[in-house]
Amino acid sequence: MPTKVLAPVPGRMVVLGDVPDPVFAQGMVGHGAAIDPPREVLTAVAPVGGTLLKLMPHAYVVLTEAKVGVLVHLGLDTVALKGQGFTTHLQQGDPVSAGQPVITYDVPAIVAMGLNPIVPVVVMDEREAANIAVTAAPDAPIAAGAELFVANR
Repeated sequence: MPTKVLAPVPGRMVVLGDVPDPVFAQGMVGHGAAIDPPREVLTAVAPVGGTLLKLMPHAYVVLTEAKVGVLVHLGLDTVALKGQGFTTHLQQGDPVSAGQPVITYDVPAIVAMGLNPIVPVVVMDEREAANIAVTAAPDAPIAAGAELFVANR
């Protein structure tokens, strides 16, 4: 059954292969798309409904009832910030609805620290890029909560 994955933040859609991080660009974590966010404080939302399987200040994974795990990674190399620039609104293990606020993301603070604020959104362990149908147009603006891609899993 296809899984519709929503944009967790607004911004400009970026093809995953164009993300300046080989782990994401080469689909090592999974396949999907990315969003270059506006340079303002944003609230990242759940891209799918399910359970908040993993919650870190800079990233989270939502597991759907169909066992599709969707990772949202707020910025590149942001794990090194140990939570600085991020405010979580839920607890790991909480049920979430698609579009529900998860983390407030201080994009200007991340940029000021010299890090790339781009937000990769991937289906965990998806090895086949062909199973991801990106519905947002490359370089086009996308709103938080708008359909980003469909995972055929």
